[in-house]
Amino acid sequence: MLDYPALEALAAVADTGSFEIAAARIGVSQPAISQRIRSLEERMGAVLVIRGAPCRVTEEGARLIRHLREVALMEAALSPTNAPPVLRIAVNADSLATWVLPALAEIEGALFDLVIDDQDHSADWLRRGDVVAAITSDPGPVAGCDTVALGRLRYIATASPDFIARHFRKGINRESLRAAPALQFNAKDRLQDAWAAQIAGGPISLRAHRIASTEGFVEATLRGMGWGLNPEVLVRAHLSSGALEALGPAPIDVPLHWQSQRRLKAPLGSLGRAVRRAAKGVLLDTP
Repeated sequence: MLDYPALEALAAVADTGSFEIAAARIGVSQPAISQRIRSLEERMGAVLVIRGAPCRVTEEGARLIRHLREVALMEAALSPTNAPPVLRIAVNADSLATWVLPALAEIEGALFDLVIDDQDHSADWLRRGDVVAAITSDPGPVAGCDTVALGRLRYIATASPDFIARHFRKGINRESLRAAPALQFNAKDRLQDAWAAQIAGGPISLRAHRIASTEGFVEATLRGMGWGLNPEVLVRAHLSSGALEALGPAPIDVPLHWQSQRRLKAPLGSLGRAVRRAAKGVLLDTP
């Protein structure tokens, strides 16, 4: 049997990066936190925490924390009076900014720990067992998981009228795209590259600002910093007002899926249903 108070101490250190703050969170002394983790390490025969500023858990420590949270989730389904379980979910930033929060707001008696990652990579968190569910473009299913198609998030290539006048006055082509600054969420974001390849007839090297914020991405487009693909639902009003203009050719639709761990199907059921309802109100139907 595992020592669950020791696991809770380990999780607190992982969350806070500090033995002192973890002790305050749990309501025990710092030496008590150290003793619990030291005893757990002796029992497991492995180092679980790399001491430092901040402290970090090892892979073995992370595995134990995942176990703790899965047990808490299953226990919560049996006894709602227990402490609220922590649901760690991988979500892409654009979904978070457009439709996911209403789904999470429906769920009571749980705490969310959201991992923000590109939809093309969020399934990797599931493969490693680091999250219990993910919104991903990968239909999968990842081994041990169930998958449900949610719909398509539509992206429109947009730019401000002033930006278009400055950079695309002779048209949108390989040369102008190579010269004009684009916007990119982060190094994993390939949407602008895919759209530009349609125009150029093949891969093209883009110069890009990196702005890891969905709202900041729209704002940067409005201010003429660059062109980029924004979720259609976020720029619809700006396109209607003329503050932004759509660039050809067709939009890009990104299919999204909800993948969740099969062994947690029952305790994750209400969340999965809420996610599907919220997606239906914003995403386009999958053809």
